[in-house]
Amino acid sequence: MVLLHLVDLDSCLTALHRLGGFYVLRTGEVPGRRLPTLAQAYGPRRPDGPDDALTARIHRVAGALRTPEARVAASVAQQGLAARLWSVALGSAALCGAVPDLAPRLLRWDPLGSAPDDLWLTEVRPLPAADAAAMAQLVLHGHLQPLAAALRSRHPLAPGLLRGNAASALAGAARELDRWGRRHGRTDVAARAGSLARELLADPLLAGTGTLTGTAFRRRSCCLYYRVPGGGLCGDCCLVRPPRSSPRASSG
Repeated sequence: MVLLHLVDLDSCLTALHRLGGFYVLRTGEVPGRRLPTLAQAYGPRRPDGPDDALTARIHRVAGALRTPEARVAASVAQQGLAARLWSVALGSAALCGAVPDLAPRLLRWDPLGSAPDDLWLTEVRPLPAADAAAMAQLVLHGHLQPLAAALRSRHPLAPGLLRGNAASALAGAARELDRWGRRHGRTDVAARAGSLARELLADPLLAGTGTLTGTAFRRRSCCLYYRVPGGGLCGDCCLVRPPRSSPRASSG
């Protein structure tokens, strides 16, 4: 019975590919390469050593955005990784009713890859439940809390900004699932994604980060994208126009 469940979950992860790049999760070891795990990426930085995976990712994002502000790149990098994790977890739960164990030690990550973040799950095994409580433990506590702590040890980022990024990424993943479900006659997928997103946004770690109306989310913080050269305000931003602020201020 466990074997059948694993086979079904593996098929589910394959099916997620048709939802778009943020939902793709490769499985097995990375061929020909030894990438760091997310558990290693969340670890402490060694000031006198070479760049760790998280610092390398921030440099990669800063270069792609052409921004000299590391904290802006850190915010964008965090939201991108959060979107990937939420998309896989929420997509699996809504489409298949099962969620793979996405423990940081099981996920390998290419910090120098392009967006969306490239993730490899080294061992496919189902979680006992696919409800909001299980996903909060998996994504919020297992990933986004240690990721936020690691980022804040490196850059002046307000906790509210990082919580807002996590909530925005969750709402975005649910919105894409809603669109896909309605477009393909899978209203069950749309309904399940919306229900899970609402429950997760009520979690103490995300409560108060914004307002979800239908599938539209309006956050109460700013991710700093307006500071990117040529950037502007995101669709769910709390701001109505880009502010003039100090580059050293910890927005959010």
